[in-house]
Amino acid sequence: MPRRYDPERRDRIVAAAVRVVAARGLGALSHRAVAAEADVPLGSTTYHFATLDDLLVEAVRSTAREWLDGLAAWERELPPDAPLADAVADLVGEALAGDRSRLELEYELYAAALRRPAVRPVAAECVAEMVRTVHRRTADEATARALVALLDGLLLQHLVSGRPFDRAEVRDAVARLAGCGRPPGGPGDGTRDSGSP
Repeated sequence: MPRRYDPERRDRIVAAAVRVVAARGLGALSHRAVAAEADVPLGSTTYHFATLDDLLVEAVRSTAREWLDGLAAWERELPPDAPLADAVADLVGEALAGDRSRLELEYELYAAALRRPAVRPVAAECVAEMVRTVHRRTADEATARALVALLDGLLLQHLVSGRPFDRAEVRDAVARLAGCGRPPGGPGDGTRDSGSP
């Protein structure tokens, strides 16, 4: 029987891998589980992805791309004079108000880089692209890098703690880090804001 032409099979396998991790966790990821989820023969998964790490790298790349495209759209849509502290606080709030299971999946795949060296270059490139995007709104790359770290830290802390989102608290943290001063009416030391909000 001739082999059926299926140019989208590779992408379907990656999407199935993402669904397996989303439903059952990273420990459930296997060629067999992904083949069953994608409804393809087991040999198809090993043909396209010789190792499980190869498949995991593409799953991470796929979920990271969605986040990075969303971040780039967020930055493009900000007015030129948008206060950065407000914009980042709104971004965090929107991310936490959205599909938390998707956010949890993204961080689970991202954290795979801790134990899977093959995933580290993809995770590092994701961070670098986030920094490049945020840098378009900051005076220097160091501030952009610190803001990206703060953004990751805030999202992770809220996900694992279940703590309610406090926009003013997030805005204040971003303002302090980015040198934008404190928000009006926020806690302070009696000095006036020295930077633009």
